Amino acid sequence: MNTVITRVNYLDPKHANDLCLLMNTYAKDPMGGAEELNEETLKKLPLELSKLPHAFSVLCYVDDTPAGLINCFTQFSTFSCQPLVNIHDIVVVQQHRGKGLNQIMLNEVEKIAKEKGCCKLTLEVLEGNDVAKSSYTKFGFSAYELDPKMGVALFWQKNIN
Repeated sequence: MNTVITRVNYLDPKHANDLCLLMNTYAKDPMGGAEELNEETLKKLPLELSKLPHAFSVLCYVDDTPAGLINCFTQFSTFSCQPLVNIHDIVVVQQHRGKGLNQIMLNEVEKIAKEKGCCKLTLEVLEGNDVAKSSYTKFGFSAYELDPKMGVALFWQKNIN
């Protein structure tokens, strides 16, 4: 198994195609909502990401086939007064799960975050996604809390469109 990790060039046609393929694979998975991305989103996604200076993505190829993807956004920690990296999407295609590809990609993301002077990595995970939680714990992630009496932070959303 030949594994290659590369930072995505959103304007490169191969990278753009592979990013969309993997994002659609993720979207169709129960952990991604079990619904394909619409054609307009897939058409625009790489170009729109390329316009965001705080966005970066990492692709994983196994034997020249797209096998994994992580999309990230550099944010800012007001408490640390330093940048941080929020990992927004993590995708590993079904046939390559359990091979440690997410750990390899997370190592690359952490390397990039250190190059950017970031203080931490953040991510969200579904409460019932025990496989992902185990993997993230193995990498060193833990639930976020400031005061144990107040409990862990929750990720909420409100759609506005």
